[in-house]
Amino acid sequence: MELKSIGIKAEAWIERDENLNSTSYTREYPLVVDRAEGSLLWDVDGKRYIDFMGGIGVMNVGHRHPRVVEAVKNQLDRFWHICLGDFYYPQAVELSERLDEIAPMHDGTRLYYGNSGTEAIEAAIKLAMVHTGRSKFIGFLGGFHGRTLGALSFTASKAVQSEKYPQALDVFHVPYPDPYRPRIINNDVIGYIEKDLLEVKVAPHDVAAILVEAIQGEGGYIIPPADFLPQLRDLCDRYGMLLIVDEIQSGVGRTGKWWAIEHTGVEPDILAFAKGIASGLPLSGIITRESVMTWKPGSQGSTFGGNPVAIAAALATLEVIKDENLLDRAHESGEWLKAALRKLQDQYPYIGDVRGCGMMIGIEIVSDPIKKTPDAVLRDELIRAAFDQGLLTLPCGESTLRFIAPLNTPEALLEEGMSMFEQAMKNVVDTGQSAAL
Repeated sequence: MELKSIGIKAEAWIERDENLNSTSYTREYPLVVDRAEGSLLWDVDGKRYIDFMGGIGVMNVGHRHPRVVEAVKNQLDRFWHICLGDFYYPQAVELSERLDEIAPMHDGTRLYYGNSGTEAIEAAIKLAMVHTGRSKFIGFLGGFHGRTLGALSFTASKAVQSEKYPQALDVFHVPYPDPYRPRIINNDVIGYIEKDLLEVKVAPHDVAAILVEAIQGEGGYIIPPADFLPQLRDLCDRYGMLLIVDEIQSGVGRTGKWWAIEHTGVEPDILAFAKGIASGLPLSGIITRESVMTWKPGSQGSTFGGNPVAIAAALATLEVIKDENLLDRAHESGEWLKAALRKLQDQYPYIGDVRGCGMMIGIEIVSDPIKKTPDAVLRDELIRAAFDQGLLTLPCGESTLRFIAPLNTPEALLEEGMSMFEQAMKNVVDTGQSAAL
């Protein structure tokens, strides 16, 4: 299915972009943004869009929340850079205190700040090596943790992401338990690690840590069985490995709790965060148990990590989530969206599965609901048809379409967005315009 024509201004900007910018960029559809507010965006030709992709899971409190804008402006009027690795400023202390309060560990924490998710993962794996004296790791198929060489050694969601790059670290990948489409018998991933990996491929005392997403993001918005993370915690404890949890996409209230890991009661040793923490300003970091952060001064640093403007935005973002009760709202809105999607599933069996937690929701698009045959072509056509309607969504996994709207999206916009998606489904399926059907 081809897109409807886009505006003249958008076409001109896209042509200029494609003459100069990196060929590595992937663009899902020709969106050229002019301005944004809350859960809405407008393109350079004035067309309005409802944002169900939240800047790829970044805009947890919406675009340009007034309190975040005010915090950024106030900080710009004071100073906007010095370097947290070499000096001190109160804003960084305040944010660390706030993150310590909401950390999913209860025995004291320490913080390290970077700029992007991949930097947070690099810091986490380096700290794990320093603390344990070990250098090997376990990761998961379908996982996405970043594109710098260390983080890329764990990333296993698409072959193109690691094509022609060497694996910089010794990372042993195992299946991530998927209740909808299991990779191994009975989803016994813990047994697979112990019997098929630790007894055959790598000695337990050589493994520094296991890196896992509490909910697998780019791999398909997969929610593992309830006993998986507790069993993984137990395995790490028995073999002296650290448990690193990647909450870059699932954190900062996205699932209805501050961190997705909280739904399981498991306490990680290191938690990596980014995306939603600062409402679009570049900020990331790791929260660690105080006992784990044992590296020496100079072992790790960043010129821009913990930038005071980004930290001001983060402090405001966390306060908005708290004051506007967005954790509960994320849960309530997510339940409404899942119910609406399941109602649509009754009409269109091409929606093979609806899953999610809070406002982190994915639907599996299949050509055969019985065989659960993934259909990426149909999924992508639905995304483009939704864009034509004025709804912004994103793909992930083999054939998953994800919904990650801001946590404070008004009910009226949720309803309008779902009406747009239903119309997109009708346009693709009912009219026979799909190349996949």
